[in-house]
Amino acid sequence: MTSLLEGAKKLVTRGTDIGARIEALESATRAARGRLDDTLLDEVETVADRAAGRLRLSAEHTVVGIAGATGSGKSSTFNALTGLELSAVGVRRPTTSWATACVWGSHGADELLDWLGIPPRHQTTRDSMLDSRREDTAMEGVVLLDLPDHDSTEVSHHLEVDRLVQLVDMLVWVLDPQKYADAAIHDRYLAPLQSHEDVMVVVLNHIDTVPEDRRQAMVDDVRRLLDADGLSRVPVIAISARAGIGLDDLRREVSERVRAKKATRTRLEADLRGAAERLDAASGDARTRTLSEDRVRALDDSLADAAGVPTVVDAVQRSTRLRAGRATGWPVVSWLSGLKPDPLKRLHLDLGDAGRELTGRARSSMPSATPVQRARVDTEVRSLADDVSQGLARPWAEAVRRASTSRLDDLHDRLDLALSQTDLGVERLPVWAGLVRVLQWLLVLAAAAGLVWTVLLVVSGTLGDEATPKVAGVALPLVLLIGGVLLGILLALVCRFLVAATARRRAAVADRRLRSAVHEVSQELVVRPVAAELEAYTAVRTGLATALR
Repeated sequence: MTSLLEGAKKLVTRGTDIGARIEALESATRAARGRLDDTLLDEVETVADRAAGRLRLSAEHTVVGIAGATGSGKSSTFNALTGLELSAVGVRRPTTSWATACVWGSHGADELLDWLGIPPRHQTTRDSMLDSRREDTAMEGVVLLDLPDHDSTEVSHHLEVDRLVQLVDMLVWVLDPQKYADAAIHDRYLAPLQSHEDVMVVVLNHIDTVPEDRRQAMVDDVRRLLDADGLSRVPVIAISARAGIGLDDLRREVSERVRAKKATRTRLEADLRGAAERLDAASGDARTRTLSEDRVRALDDSLADAAGVPTVVDAVQRSTRLRAGRATGWPVVSWLSGLKPDPLKRLHLDLGDAGRELTGRARSSMPSATPVQRARVDTEVRSLADDVSQGLARPWAEAVRRASTSRLDDLHDRLDLALSQTDLGVERLPVWAGLVRVLQWLLVLAAAAGLVWTVLLVVSGTLGDEATPKVAGVALPLVLLIGGVLLGILLALVCRFLVAATARRRAAVADRRLRSAVHEVSQELVVRPVAAELEAYTAVRTGLATALR
């Protein structure tokens, strides 16, 4: 059901300027959740929902609320405008406990009155049987509300006033000559609504009780107070609901605004702008920003250093030298290198799953990060957050810092795991090293065969006989013996240069893969959380720019 209502709301508001502002404000509110004060966001969300609700309802009717204090003549003014005795009139005690509505032109107003929360028994149609006069066409489309007294001792009364003041399209404030400077109405209602001055009218009632030579001075004093409240564009109309003074001026002011069909739009725009300005003030107006590649690279470098990537890269290079050197060295002595521990096996980084089963370890045996390295990581993370949040309003700066350090405790374990699971590409020997190993063993076999043959010839005394095969005048057994040894040693020496180059190349590959793994960890635990906060801030600024345009 909720999704259907949301869909209906978007369908109604889509394609209109106000609808776009509502959607933008809602988007900004969603993006600010968890970053800015929830109370403020709830208020802004309520304004957006209320504006969307009003936009769906009758655009042919303008809701005009008449508000005032006890004894101000608010209900008398309502009765005078309607020409009907609909509201009870009191002098001292508040007599209006529910809002009373009078509608000029009832078509399409039922849903609007229901949205306003006006009970049917408090609704009257101006051209109903209660009206003996011809319908006043100048007020066609007006929904006139007589609100409860805002200074009532009954809590429910001023709560109802507060509720309806937020819903009506236009407000008529009725002041009494004796209490027009009362701080209760100025501080609680008029001054806070200065952004809504284009949908307000102030009426100074009971003007007939004021001597004629003092009336203009009193109107000027009301004007001065309104200017001090920031309501310089709000008109002041002096009337006497009882004597009929100024009623035509008031009716004309209301009817002209209704005919212009701007009151509802102006009120919604004022509501949305006021809510957006409050959110804007809390969010700040700093420029949007993203994490720079240089800053992310610096973070990756510090994490790689703390994770021991240089140590692993060095181990890869030494391990490759050891393994390839053993494979390409002269087999007679190269076995001695097998007595040296493999640097990678000592770190448990090149044994695979079987190695972990044998060692009983799921982690690598990388040395723990030193306090200096950990401090560098912490400093780099916090520096990243400080740099990217510089100039942001405090709530956003704190949100960025929280995001950057929220998983800092997991960082070192995740880095260790990432290194242990990285394929360093050193499990297999290079193809050329395998071929050299085969060749070395063939040379060893040739030398061994030459040695055995030579010994047999020496024992038999036939080493120098003409029957012994020769190569360039040298007995073939000696050629095999000496050539096999010399060529094996020479090949081992030559291969040292190839082994060194291979070790450097594999170390470079391992360095790229390890730093890529570190980059993924930093992205997941630091960069993406921070980027999410920056994206949320951008969404808020974009939404507010539309809502405030």
